[in-house]
Amino acid sequence: MQIINREVVLPMFLEPAYRLIQLIGNSEFTQTFIAVDEKDYPFVACVVQKIRLRSQSGILDASQLGESQNLDRKIILLQQLEKYSLFPKLLSSHLEENYIYLIFEYVEGKNLNKLLSEHGKLTEIQVWQLLTDILPAINLLHSYNLIHCDIKPSNIIYNPNSPQQKFILVDFASARIYDKNHLFIGNKVITGNPEYIAPEQLNTQPIFSSDLYSLGVSCIYLLTQVSPFYLFDSANNKWVWRDYLQTQIGERIGNILDRLIDKDINYRFHSAQDVMEAMGISSVSVKSKFKFKSQTQNNEYPKLASLHTLTSQISLASEVNTVAIHPHNQILASGHNNKNIYLWDLQTNQVLKTIPGHLQAVESICYSQDGKILASASNDKTIKLWDAHNYQEVITLIGHTKAVKSVVFSPDTKYLVSGSWDKTVKIWDVENGKEINTLTGHKQQVSAVALSPDGLYVASASFDKTVCIWKLEQALSSEAEIHYNPASILSGHTWAVLTVAFSPNGEILATGSDDNTIKLWEVKTGREIATLSGHSWSVTGLIFDLTGEFLISSSKDKTIKIWRVSNHEEIIIVCEHEDSVMAIAANFNTQSDMPIIASGSQDKTIKICKLEFGS
Repeated sequence: MQIINREVVLPMFLEPAYRLIQLIGNSEFTQTFIAVDEKDYPFVACVVQKIRLRSQSGILDASQLGESQNLDRKIILLQQLEKYSLFPKLLSSHLEENYIYLIFEYVEGKNLNKLLSEHGKLTEIQVWQLLTDILPAINLLHSYNLIHCDIKPSNIIYNPNSPQQKFILVDFASARIYDKNHLFIGNKVITGNPEYIAPEQLNTQPIFSSDLYSLGVSCIYLLTQVSPFYLFDSANNKWVWRDYLQTQIGERIGNILDRLIDKDINYRFHSAQDVMEAMGISSVSVKSKFKFKSQTQNNEYPKLASLHTLTSQISLASEVNTVAIHPHNQILASGHNNKNIYLWDLQTNQVLKTIPGHLQAVESICYSQDGKILASASNDKTIKLWDAHNYQEVITLIGHTKAVKSVVFSPDTKYLVSGSWDKTVKIWDVENGKEINTLTGHKQQVSAVALSPDGLYVASASFDKTVCIWKLEQALSSEAEIHYNPASILSGHTWAVLTVAFSPNGEILATGSDDNTIKLWEVKTGREIATLSGHSWSVTGLIFDLTGEFLISSSKDKTIKIWRVSNHEEIIIVCEHEDSVMAIAANFNTQSDMPIIASGSQDKTIKICKLEFGS
């Protein structure tokens, strides 16, 4: 809460102790004010909504009496929502002549209209975060039979400093109690902003999905900064919002927005829960958001202790796509969208060296286990090997026909495995840089590859929603021109698989997907062991600890999570990045007392943490 400067106080006072400071919203029946509660000192900021009952005189007829009773019921329901942190609390209500005053908790931040005017349109990631924050609130509101009826950018507050929700839904003056028989006469009124309300609401018949429609229209406005009136082609009766995008967005979020704003309620999402399921947001993950889980077995659980944030003027302008820690030295390598690789001294947290060479974004980097070679893969279709002593280029591997997204060394450093958007996995001879074999089992782009610690298996993840497991020995003995079938194909994810990791004993494979889940598989049989749900957006990175007891995951939802493998329990969630976490790396062989975890993000920073254990 903030204290309001007394010099701006206006001569408006509401009994018993609320002084109205500034008018911030004005409609036909409702005025909204910033106010202060003067009962205590220092004064506390609040929001007062002055709602005029629909009567021109002080005497209420049957219609206004029904509306007043409806308001009474609404106030009771809003008071019941006080126990949830998803909404501003209703502090008090007050009836005075022909007005009802609702006094709400003041929410720090800026409404989205003001945010757009100052910073421009929102990104796809920000809109996804908005949906992640607002949908659980709408779902809860609807569970109390309340329809907000006025969802629009000015009624959504953004607070980047909030430890939990960044986006908060406010202003419940227009909220209606859902009653399928329309028993309350006060409901027969058009509410909401014409730019954002659903067709049925325009006909005074709002339903739960009307709020979803308004939320969707708000989102396409926030992505384009173009009035919704222009985003709809009335002549052809269709939305054309994609025509106004300056940056294309992902197919998944685009399809979700299209269903939110469908004018036909039969094709629109029917409930907030339906939208959350389409996004992969489980009710469990919402309840546990940014909270520690209960203490795990053996009274011992891991936690990530933040050490440093690596950021430098030379890399501030570029997102981090990949990170790798040298197995023996205190050096971290990072690959960026600006085509460069940076080397960091983990003792001084300073950039040691900038390595140019690639022509497009660097998507994957890794050190050989002996620490002598650094490999980098790029959207320029090439792989480069660098001498890890002086970081001079040793050789460029050419053979992929599209972007190379992932590279990994075999345990003995004899071979390098790469995955590409050309749908292939290639095996290379590290010593001479020659291509040994091409594995062609995927129907769509290959996004990630991993090698089992014993060097027996290669796992490849793909946009075709599958993971292929290949026997490396057979792949090495096959001729390059002979089609080689994978030992097994793992199917179960509902969206693209983005990351794979083997357990230290090579018996379990973890896979992370665009469907927001992690799956654990038995390598030898291909049997699915478990599905770990908790992330609210794509899983981008996976690492097992040395014991194989814990799994660390990163996600576009800005978080890092730790899971106990044995009982599939989410142990802890860490939210320190301001944008999607695109990669994680670990050094469990460090000479320090704790393993080091590094995370790279689209917020252009790298976070360094220590993995600690305690009771």
